[in-house]
Formats: sequence, structure tokens, C-alpha cells
Amino acid sequence: MTADAGLPDTLRDLPAWTPDAVELADLELILAGVYRPLTGFLGSFDTAMVVAGGRLSDGTPWPVPVTLTVPKELTEHERVVLQDPEGVPLAVLQVTETWQDPTTQAWRLAGPLEALRAPAHGPFHSLRRRPDELDAFEGNVLGVATREPLHRKQLGQLRQVAERLSAKVLVLPLLAGVHDESLVRALLAVRKELPDGAQIVPVPLPSRGDPERDVLLRAHVAAAYGATHLLAEREMDGTAIPLVVPEPWAYDADVEVWRPVARIEPDHVQAELTSERLDELLDAGEPVPDWFTPPAVAAELALARPPKHARGITVFFTGLSGSGKSTVARGLADALIERGGRTVTLLDGDVVRRMLSAGLTFSRADRDLNIRRIGFVAAEITRHGGTAICAPIAPYAATRAEVRRMVSAVGDFILVHVATPLEECERRDRKGLYAKARAGQIPEFTGISDPYEVPDDADLTLDTSTMTPAEAVAEVLGLLVDGGWVRPE
Repeated sequence: MTADAGLPDTLRDLPAWTPDAVELADLELILAGVYRPLTGFLGSFDTAMVVAGGRLSDGTPWPVPVTLTVPKELTEHERVVLQDPEGVPLAVLQVTETWQDPTTQAWRLAGPLEALRAPAHGPFHSLRRRPDELDAFEGNVLGVATREPLHRKQLGQLRQVAERLSAKVLVLPLLAGVHDESLVRALLAVRKELPDGAQIVPVPLPSRGDPERDVLLRAHVAAAYGATHLLAEREMDGTAIPLVVPEPWAYDADVEVWRPVARIEPDHVQAELTSERLDELLDAGEPVPDWFTPPAVAAELALARPPKHARGITVFFTGLSGSGKSTVARGLADALIERGGRTVTLLDGDVVRRMLSAGLTFSRADRDLNIRRIGFVAAEITRHGGTAICAPIAPYAATRAEVRRMVSAVGDFILVHVATPLEECERRDRKGLYAKARAGQIPEFTGISDPYEVPDDADLTLDTSTMTPAEAVAEVLGLLVDGGWVRPE
């Protein structure tokens, strides 16, 4: 794909590429100067040095690899336009190295970036600032880089540490693409409970999956925004700015306030609400207690995690052609509609092929694309609180996992493996597809000339050769009722 026609003539014919969510966040932070001294994506040697020892090749401490993965065909170009998901060009990458990751075999491009325009995608963009757009701080600045709302305990600890350091407070909501808007709203809701002059600046910074390196990166980002200290859960060496660990706090049930544990009689310490218990309350639609978090934060938690009976869900059936998955899926859709209380959309394999994926072949690449399209639509249905019921063959584990990730980011996902034996599927074959496949007339036919990768992560397994369609529907419905997604009759 070529770059936007609105670009200067010298750039118009360059290839364009949309990085993934983590790479887009890295791109934005490089262009904003937050990742200084980085001016672009890292090459193979710098990446290896960072992975091995947390330093760039010139010895500068740096916590995480900052790389750009591209299709192999883009490795032939000297310059590439990088764009956001809406196709808006953000920067030009001057390619200084093309390399292949020795572990993943992914192709990567390295080189400096030339900014074209400031990124403008994502929620609360009006609050996002470059470090040089903030008013200069004087004295100590306590950075609070968080992926979670601030509850009463954290607010008390934060105020205590800020007072001890005589520090201003800079809250950095770390955006990761999942419920970002809810996190920022929850932090804005407690702005009045923060010390005077506190600032809230959202920063796109998805987790890297390594807690220690994540903390190192948070410290670097906080320092770039002017923080002199970073609030942290534990001490660690080698951070860009000192970490400050607050003293333990608890809820004093006697006087009904949060305060340092050292000031509470042992028998007055009320057990803290664990994250598991909080999830249980939200799943059941029960109120989050006021002693734990301010009401405005509780409201945002409930929006981000609705009760299960009102939460969007995808029920994804997978199995061989003729296994009975479409029959069970249609039966489940009918049963849910008859019960009421949920909007239901059935995305059956044959119907999707005609309406959503017309023109695709049955090559592996096109079959994967078909499943991704189903997953995208199912995720959107789930995002808006609906019930998506999908019944494709979906033979490949990696593609099913991709759909699970898409849906799970916005709601709940149930995988049902209809494990009817191949012999029974062939016996039922009214269209004669299996016979044609065995005769070589249909290439890459699942179960005959192309593999079906049996799920090892199915939430329910059915064999319709040993049960009636009504019994199979009852099994799935029972799972949904037991899990809280459907109310009992």
C-alpha cells in the first residue's frame, strides 16, 4: 500500500505501514521525546544488547526493545511511511537496517524517524501532552504511573508521600488500549482528592509482560515528564529516578478511615478488598463498598466490567464440516432469544462466507482472514453488550487464539469444540464434500487434505454422535447459566 495522497510529492509514492498497538505507542513516545535518547526503532545489535543487559550498544541504560515488525515485502524499501489505524501518516522511517528476529523469525526495520504530524488517535487525546508542553515544575515532583484507578488506600498513601517530599503530583495513566477511557475518567473523578496543583497526563504505554522492565520503563517515562520520584510497590535499583515505596496502609474499622497500619490497633484492621473479591462483586452486579473506593470510581469500575448477565459475550463453536456445530449454534441462538434478556447475533460459517467474506478462496491465508473477520465482528458485538454466536470450522489454533484475544479485550469468550468423529461427519455429508476431497477434487479440505488442530483450550467439548441437538444445546446453555452470563429460568 502506498502513502497518503496528501503527502508532499517526495513522499507520496512511498509504501505505508500501520504498526501494531505497542509499536504505535513507541512511535508516539519517540516522536514526543519521551524515549530520548532514542530517535527511531532499534536495530539488531542494540536490541540484543537491551535484551541481554538492559543497555544500548553505546552503554546507555535502556530497559526494553523498541522494534518495528513489518511484512517481508517492506524490507526492500529505504523509506516507509508509518500511519495510524485510520491511515493518517505520522512519520517517515529512514531504514538503516533490515533484520530478522532470530527467535520469532519476524522481519524488522530499524532507523530514525522524521515526524509528519502529531498522533491524534485514542481517547482523551486532548489531555495527552509532550513533555515540552507541560509547565516546568519546581522542586520535587512525585510521579504516579498507573494502569489502575486510585482507590482510597492509594489516595491516602499518595498524599502522605507527596507531603513528606514537599512534592507536586504528576499522575500518568498508562494507556494500553483496553478500557483506557474508563481509567482516565476514574482518575479525573478523584482529581479533587489529589494534592493541589496535581496534573493528569495520559501516556500510551502498553505493558511489555516483564514486571521489572516495565517499572524501569515507567521510571524513564516519568522522568521525561519532569518527575523526580516515582511511587512504586517495591524498591529497585537502576531506575532513572528514585522509587518511593509508601508505608503500609489499612482500613481502620474503629474510626472508619484509611491510615498507616502502624497507627491502627491490630484487631481494628479490616481486611482489604482483594482484586478477586472486587471482580466477584462487579460480576454479580453488587455495589462496591464506599469504604474501599469513592462512588465515582466505583461507577467507572462497573462500566468497565458490567455484571456477567449484561456483559457482552462470544460463544465460538469450532469443529469439522458436518460435526453439527451450525445446528447447535442455531439451537443456542433460538434458546437465548426465547428466554429474552439478551440480543443475539448468529455468525454461521456459510452465511458469513456469502455476506462477509465473499470472494475469499479456501487457501489457508484466506481461511484465516475469514476467521479474523468473524472475530472482528464478534468483538464489536461483544463490545456493545451483545451475544455473538459463531460457527465456523476454524481449524487453526493460532487463529482461534487471535479471535479469543480480540474478544477478551472487550468482553467474555467461550470456546466450544464440537468434537464429532471424522467418520460420523463423513457419513452425514449431504453435499458430498468429503468424497470430493478424498478424490482430490477439493484441495486443502479440513480433516482430509488439511489438518484440524484440536483445541486444548476449549471451555466445553461436545460429541453430537452421542447426543441429540437438543441435549447439546442444553449443555452449552447450562455452561452459560452456571457462569452467570444467562439468568436461570
